[in-house]
Amino acid sequence: MIRKLKTGEYRLYSRSINPKTGKRRNLGTFPTLEKAKEYERAVQFFKRHAARGTAA
Repeated sequence: MIRKLKTGEYRLYSRSINPKTGKRRNLGTFPTLEKAKEYERAVQFFKRHAARGTAA
């Protein structure tokens, strides 16, 4: 989830809520919406594909 901050930057938050704090995890702050979307796509890719290379 991407939100625009008062400073004009964009912050990427985790989609799931942390049960301990009740808030979403901050995944980074970016100067443009395009950069935030690009990083979000990378996070989704590695979340799905990271485990494939570790099976031995």
